[in-house]
Amino acid sequence: MRAVVYSENGPSSAMRLTERPVPKPGPGEVLVRLVRAGVNPTDWKVRAGLSASLDTPEATPGQDGAGVIESLGDGVSTHIVGQPVWLYMTQRGQAWGTAAEYVTVPAHKAVELPAGASYDLGASLGVPAMTAHRALTSGAVERVGPGSFEGMVVLVQGGAGAVGNAAIQLAAWAGATVVTTISSPAKAALAKAAGAHHILNYREGDPAAAIREIAPDGVDVIVEVAPAVNNDLDRAVIAKRGTIAIYANNGGDELTMPLRETFSLNLRYQFIQLYGVEPEQIRAAAEDVAAAVAAGALRVGPERGVPLHHYRLEETAAAHDAVEAGAVGKVLIDLE
Repeated sequence: MRAVVYSENGPSSAMRLTERPVPKPGPGEVLVRLVRAGVNPTDWKVRAGLSASLDTPEATPGQDGAGVIESLGDGVSTHIVGQPVWLYMTQRGQAWGTAAEYVTVPAHKAVELPAGASYDLGASLGVPAMTAHRALTSGAVERVGPGSFEGMVVLVQGGAGAVGNAAIQLAAWAGATVVTTISSPAKAALAKAAGAHHILNYREGDPAAAIREIAPDGVDVIVEVAPAVNNDLDRAVIAKRGTIAIYANNGGDELTMPLRETFSLNLRYQFIQLYGVEPEQIRAAAEDVAAAVAAGALRVGPERGVPLHHYRLEETAAAHDAVEAGAVGKVLIDLE
């Protein structure tokens, strides 16, 4: 099989395309023939050594992907050969990720892709959708489904990003009123396509006052991408006992706040790094994301605010570079 590998941490040029034997699934594993691989910021950061150091002779990048079950390891009764699936956290706990024609994963990391759902969508789910799910369920609501956010207001900071887009779609499906902030008319169009009910350019006017008009009692959950720059706005609009769920450090690496003024809000700050989330929360995320896909509530493509950028396997370095440069939408690697 063809696979992209790297033998040391470094720039995208450290990766090379090579031939490797098709792996065999071990007990409790499945072998997946990949059709698409998704590329996320975590992929290039791991490869570059910013969030993990290489501790194996070689590694293949890629957490997310979609494809077809090729064979089953001993003890697997939850899947069948030929079943379309989407993968999550593939490279977590093993050196081999989704930038390859085949990969083995524990069976629970291969989730059925419903009929009618594309491989493009399947490869776009993992990191963005499951991070969005954990952000939304960091407060009073433990599961995302029809009606679970009825009567609540969710603020998604940076709604044009991959996680922000997924949060908008999931929250709207669950019945929330969704407010999002963006920085340009082009990104406003993406947030509208995702299904946001109220879209505010944070560079114009008084966004805190505008949000308070929409939610006089404050917003229940904030999905936050840039806490260092947004914390004053977040505290100004959060409801008492609300939750600010932080999944990235865009705009700065340090967060400061006036403690005494914050005490009275009784709010929760939830920091999220997907690979440290509790297993039961990961299972819940996979189940709820799968249900949203089956309901047609979670989709990709420009019509849902997620432009798609396709690269061939031999162009994986360029795909990583595009994500590192801030490509808007979803970067995918085509494997057939």
